[in-house]
Amino acid sequence: MSLVKDQWEIAGQTLNSRFFLGTGRYPNPFVQNQAIEASEAEVLTFAIRRVNLDSVEDDAILQHLQEREFIYLPNTSGAKNAEEAIRIARLAKASGISNWIKIEISVNERTLLPDPIETLKATEALVKEGFVVLPYTSDDPVLCKKLEDAGAAAVMPGGSPIGSGLGILNPYNLGLIIEEARVPIIVDAGLGSAADVAQAMELGASAVLMNTPVAKAKNPVQMAEAMKWAIRAGRQAYLAGRIPKRRYATASSGLESYISSSSS
Repeated sequence: MSLVKDQWEIAGQTLNSRFFLGTGRYPNPFVQNQAIEASEAEVLTFAIRRVNLDSVEDDAILQHLQEREFIYLPNTSGAKNAEEAIRIARLAKASGISNWIKIEISVNERTLLPDPIETLKATEALVKEGFVVLPYTSDDPVLCKKLEDAGAAAVMPGGSPIGSGLGILNPYNLGLIIEEARVPIIVDAGLGSAADVAQAMELGASAVLMNTPVAKAKNPVQMAEAMKWAIRAGRQAYLAGRIPKRRYATASSGLESYISSSSS
């Protein structure tokens, strides 16, 4: 399958890139824009609390992104319950930024792990209000299925805690989530290297979302490009279909069949 034609959809929106990129923590706007260009990302995410909603057109973050067309995925980072997340989402929509929203609710500032109950409540409410909801959640297969059933346009389980760079701690759970899902699964949080990204894509993820691994790299632009190619390589490997794992060696030369036929 050609990479160019490997398109996918979220809520009827056709996408060519499988790289969702965050806009925080870059050393400066120039490096941020270079990294975005290198990534070829079409969807950019940012925390609503960092945006000046009273003057969106002059906002310091969005102003640097006006040269290209993007799909904006504002997030509710900083919300500690469903009520706060819903209020933040409504403000973003009213300001004209986007009707897409990434639900992000955490109560523990040390782990930043998502609150499952509040995330589900916010998802249910915002779906009813017509938002395209993409909830960030843990790698719990049961919870991910409940979020899908609540109307989430895509579900975003974390590989490990936000910004940790620990990679995918539970590939079994992620694989199960992907296998059971009827909506796109986007691996969000905890990825740190190109190897992590390729693993997520080889598991069958529709896309990955990253911020810190790119923004805080020694060379963010080079890392953005590396992650882009890792996504493509992992996706192609998934489509190609890997060989099954075996406990013992299998001769690639076909020696076993030769010995069998010679002895008969």
